Amino acid sequence: LCSSLSRRRRLMAASSPPSSPSPRSRRRRRVIATHDGVFHCDDALACFLLRRLPDYSDADIVRTRDPDVLSTSDVVVDVGGVYDPKRHRYDHHQRTFSESMSTLRSTSTRTTKLSSAGLVFHHFGERVLAEVLGFSLSDPQIPILWDKMYVNFLEEIDAIDNGISQFDGEPRYLLTTNLSSRVSHLNPAWNSDSSDTEAGFTKAMSLVGEEFLGRLNFYRNSWLPARGEVEAAVKGSKEVDVSGQIIALDKGPCPWKEHLFELEKELALRPIKFVLFPDGKGLWRVQAVPENPNSFNSRLPLPEKWRGLRDEELCSESGVEGCIFVHASGFIGGNKSRDGALRMARETLRGGGEGV
Repeated sequence: LCSSLSRRRRLMAASSPPSSPSPRSRRRRRVIATHDGVFHCDDALACFLLRRLPDYSDADIVRTRDPDVLSTSDVVVDVGGVYDPKRHRYDHHQRTFSESMSTLRSTSTRTTKLSSAGLVFHHFGERVLAEVLGFSLSDPQIPILWDKMYVNFLEEIDAIDNGISQFDGEPRYLLTTNLSSRVSHLNPAWNSDSSDTEAGFTKAMSLVGEEFLGRLNFYRNSWLPARGEVEAAVKGSKEVDVSGQIIALDKGPCPWKEHLFELEKELALRPIKFVLFPDGKGLWRVQAVPENPNSFNSRLPLPEKWRGLRDEELCSESGVEGCIFVHASGFIGGNKSRDGALRMARETLRGGGEGV
């Protein structure tokens, strides 16, 4: 009897339909498609950004130009000749394409033509930042960081991919170590035994992803908190010097330049000339404010006759005790104390800087 029951159970089990797969196991893996062959920074970054979203975190990345494959892919970037966000098509190579952030966002003034990376960042950037940082989409830091990441990270990728020069005329020197160049070098050499680009593209995604996350971490955890420090220093400038043209960052050399220029506009300030800060070793620095955040020219450099001097020779020439050095260009100097650094700034203000 027992063996008969066992046999019947085995037969019933064999004839029973298989259990239904869970909804997750039934779901088809999504596909992000981009072109095959030589890859660039924009397609690698576009794929990386999409993979940071829950909807595409496990998506397959297929590199092809086959129209049949592209037509069935969930997202297509940098290939296909179509920009249609409703269908998740993000190419920029078609003759009719001329979009920039300024044409897609009423809040943006950036006129650089977008690449696939810029398009993906426009449509998904806030969501990517929120996912990476663990913020809600409504967090007020998101639009600030989105703008910062575009202007200081993605826009150059858009410009380089679209062949837009940074300036008119011949450059004085070449910049060949930017992110786009480093991605380009991951492609097989022209005389390589293999023309396979798949492994290189995987490395490119890793490279651009590491750079993106590192830059975002800096802006979130260092640059953004620095604004409060700079604002407090600006509002307390007349406590440092009656001119209001010297500020002191007593906690150290935080990222101050862009914040300072923004605050000067917002508060309609007389231009600040010098920033004082400790160097972390018990010494102090006096730095001349540049003409703009990206300039090597100072509003008021330290006196010409101080430049290149050190220690006692500098003290004798300047009449300021505790001097350590003044850079040959006059943009920065050092002193053993805060008061000494302040005196160096005041003496420069008094004499007007050049030739003092």
